Amino acid sequence: MEEFLPTIAVPGVDREDNPDRAEIDLAALFPKAQEVWLEIGFGGGEHLIAEAKAHPQIGLIGCEHYIDGVAKCLAAIEREGVANIRLHPHDARDLLDVAPEGALGRVYLLYPDPWPKTRHHKRRFMSAENLDALARAMRSGAELRLATDIPDYALHALAAIHSHPAFEWTAEKAGDWREPWTGWPGTRYEAKALREGRNPHYLVFRRA
Repeated sequence: MEEFLPTIAVPGVDREDNPDRAEIDLAALFPKAQEVWLEIGFGGGEHLIAEAKAHPQIGLIGCEHYIDGVAKCLAAIEREGVANIRLHPHDARDLLDVAPEGALGRVYLLYPDPWPKTRHHKRRFMSAENLDALARAMRSGAELRLATDIPDYALHALAAIHSHPAFEWTAEKAGDWREPWTGWPGTRYEAKALREGRNPHYLVFRRA
């Protein structure tokens, strides 16, 4: 955390370092990357690292505010020798705030906190405000991929997307949300959900 994280942290995201909220330079961060993808809430980093290894031509940014997850991800990045990952160990909304317009080619939101109590639904990431921020930062045609094992959260996400003019749901048949997308490596949260009898939903939304 003290030595390795500063070498791969995304600079200029924290408000104290960038109070004017100037756009960060993703091209300088990933000079050889064809595209930049973002994972919001990477947990222990299993999916983030699997995607980085499967797509060496892509620059991946992972955001996670839980320190234990950041530490696990750092250890795995160092162990695997992955070079195309950068981390922001805080709120993803701060990164979206300073990302260049249309800079992101894909965004993952995997097993987000469902905030199950009705009075807490306003804390769910799939909100109009956060979709506005994603729409600004994502290029036209980019995908927002959501995995959740909570049916109510899936319905909440679909309602939010339906109300937002910048996104559309790509599903054409039931298998499109019941089966994971190609190359899906799974996550520890998914494994727990399956053990406990919950069926994951895999939703893909396209930026118009």
